[in-house]
Amino acid sequence: MEQLHRLYNTHVKLLAFDLFSLTQTPSLSPSDPISFSRRGTFFFRAETVGTITSRELKPNKFLKFTVDDGTGCIVCVLWLNHLVSPYFSRCSPPSVRLIAQMASHFAAEVRLGVVARVRGRITSYRGAVQITVSDVVVERDPNVETLHWLECMSLASKCYDVRPS
Repeated sequence: MEQLHRLYNTHVKLLAFDLFSLTQTPSLSPSDPISFSRRGTFFFRAETVGTITSRELKPNKFLKFTVDDGTGCIVCVLWLNHLVSPYFSRCSPPSVRLIAQMASHFAAEVRLGVVARVRGRITSYRGAVQITVSDVVVERDPNVETLHWLECMSLASKCYDVRPS
């Protein structure tokens, strides 16, 4: 079982095609995170690179945007409600303010047409796979998408799809 969860805290590099092919595994209890698997390996976090093709802002609530990597469009949600969310009320106020500032900074970076690297938790909303964003980096290297594709293919064959012995 430990081998199956070896990538638990790793942002696995995935293309949209791969992300949409994951199998959702129901959690055993409400406190367990929803998990996704592929060929027996569980994935919880993902990283993708692509062009921002849509952007929907609900001020002080969330920013929903899509990333097109050439194999599909991934819906990404960046939460912006940290200062009013009951979830964060048990955290220290300076930490919550810092998290809220970072989320606002990331939201400002997300613009239509930019190429961005997005990392976050793999989640599901109304049956559709999405990424709940933890960070966004606007890329300036024109080769970054091609490099990401090559890394995804290499990692899939050498790491993600390898059955434990």
